[in-house]
Amino acid sequence: MPDESYENQARADGFTIVCGIDEAGRGPLCGPVCAAAVILQPGCVIEGLNDSKKLSEKKREALFDVIREQAVCYGIAMSTAKEIDEINILQATYLAMRRAVEALKVQPDCALIDGNGKPGLSIEQRTIIKGDSKSVSVAAASILAKVTRDRYMLEMDRMYPQYAFAQHKGYGTKLHYERIEQYGLCPEHRRTFLKKILEAQQ
Repeated sequence: MPDESYENQARADGFTIVCGIDEAGRGPLCGPVCAAAVILQPGCVIEGLNDSKKLSEKKREALFDVIREQAVCYGIAMSTAKEIDEINILQATYLAMRRAVEALKVQPDCALIDGNGKPGLSIEQRTIIKGDSKSVSVAAASILAKVTRDRYMLEMDRMYPQYAFAQHKGYGTKLHYERIEQYGLCPEHRRTFLKKILEAQQ
């Protein structure tokens, strides 16, 4: 379960405002990549907080509201499918992370980032492999990012019902590939993720 040890270490090293950063949606064929940055009060306890992938959708939805109420502040931002195609998924992920930090009402001096890549922030950046299951603020960020992206894909499902986005959220499931085969691509699809299909259609 995530705890405050990474946040406490950063504070012991002299940093005063620590945020956690995570993203959702690097893997799908469709839709944006979403990132969140969260600053929690030292000692803040949010019951049930964990890596978003280990929680049910219902639990994530409930925690989404609790995190937003209890956080000192939070920022949520996206990079669009078009941006992903233009600058690649890794750079688009970093762009979303920088935007999420910029959206914070209080600017941190240290960021704990899930994974092993640094998004190019102008503050201290500390990467944590599997950070969403180790750090409370990264776990909180993972939930905000995941719920926000899922809600976006539900909106896209209403706009493009033929793709069944509500069921697979844009991931490369058998159903999704079948619908792409049947209906082609919509503006939300990531062309760089679907090169083989595009080449086959030419």
